[in-house]
Amino acid sequence: MQCAVAEFLAHLSRERRLSSHTCRAYQTDLKQFQAFLQKRWDPPDLKRVSRDDVRAFLGDLNQLGFSRRSIARKLASLRTFLSYLCLTGRLERNPAHQVGAPRQEKSLPAHLDLAEAARAVEAPPPGTLLGVRDRAILELLYGSGIRLRELAGLTLDAIDLDSGLIRVQGKGGKERLVPMGRKAREALLNYLQRRAEFPPSEADRGRVFLSRSGRALTPSGIQHRVVRYLAGVTGGRRLGPHTLRHTFATHLLDAGADLNAVKEMLGHASLSTTQIYTHISVERLKNAYRRAHPRA
Repeated sequence: MQCAVAEFLAHLSRERRLSSHTCRAYQTDLKQFQAFLQKRWDPPDLKRVSRDDVRAFLGDLNQLGFSRRSIARKLASLRTFLSYLCLTGRLERNPAHQVGAPRQEKSLPAHLDLAEAARAVEAPPPGTLLGVRDRAILELLYGSGIRLRELAGLTLDAIDLDSGLIRVQGKGGKERLVPMGRKAREALLNYLQRRAEFPPSEADRGRVFLSRSGRALTPSGIQHRVVRYLAGVTGGRRLGPHTLRHTFATHLLDAGADLNAVKEMLGHASLSTTQIYTHISVERLKNAYRRAHPRA
């Protein structure tokens, strides 16, 4: 099975051009399935896997405390892997197709209100080099809605301050142009004017956001700082960069932005993914009605 998994991961990277982060997620999921099979047969035999084995695997994950969302993702990884084996002639059928994913809990993504968002982006200490850099990070996350990894991978040649656009490398290697607001442009310009104070390493000379040592900031490094700033303005709530992405989309739609335009800015493949933000707006309407109407 290990050889089949290695070949499958190489196929995902080479043919489907999935990111290394996504490939690692597939690898983790399939390692868990392999460990599960080894409890049944050693060595694990994929040709013996049935629908009941897949169901038992999902039940095992549930017992281990995985959320429904995580279990559904692991099932999707397994389906894709077994479909690849069918395509290459190693299997005759895909038993995972006969197993339904667990019903998902309906939860709306956390987001900030306008006042919280304003306090969040202004949280870094002004005047200091790190404060100027972090202000640019927060303004860009909220002002463009880009993902954490997209921001971490941003290069200098992808920024056009004159037009207020950034070229983003999204999921699956897809590029898109995203506008940024006036405040984000100002914060980014302020940072770029002082960026030379970070001594950039040769390997990371073209990256936008640098650490004290001149190396490119990692996604985890950016996340750590964003979590700290957001906790400071929301009473200790543990929120991260994706909260600013959700806030970006919610505030646009609340102000009457077109759903398709928001979809393109977020880089969503499907409109149904973007529509969750309309539910947030509807929920606000319901809450306002309940608070204000005498017969609510």
